[in-house]
Amino acid sequence: MLAVRIAGLLGLALVPAFAANWSGVLVDSKCFEAEERNVNPTDTQLYVDRDRNRELRVCAPREKTNVFSVVLPDGTSFRLDSAGNTRAAELVKGLKLKTAPLVSVTGEKNGRTVQITAIALTK
Repeated sequence: MLAVRIAGLLGLALVPAFAANWSGVLVDSKCFEAEERNVNPTDTQLYVDRDRNRELRVCAPREKTNVFSVVLPDGTSFRLDSAGNTRAAELVKGLKLKTAPLVSVTGEKNGRTVQITAIALTK
């Protein structure tokens, strides 16, 4: 019985953490979430009336942005963890962005947040 428990615990400890890759648009998280919530409460066609490109332009990160999200091509988004926010801030620092930049992110998803191991600008 003890051997089964030890084998079970050892099996859980040896499960590797799987990193995933995503490509999307880097945005100011607070701005983007506010834009997503900015809807008419009686509107039944939420996705018909949305201008995602405008939302992405309006929410392009600025030099003082400190909380970031990545918006995927299908419209879903996730926030970066605190280390990811620091890396993203360094990435956009000094850039004169007129549009939100495309980025490639590698990390582990934990709910709606990603603990990133790498982030880079893409074209």
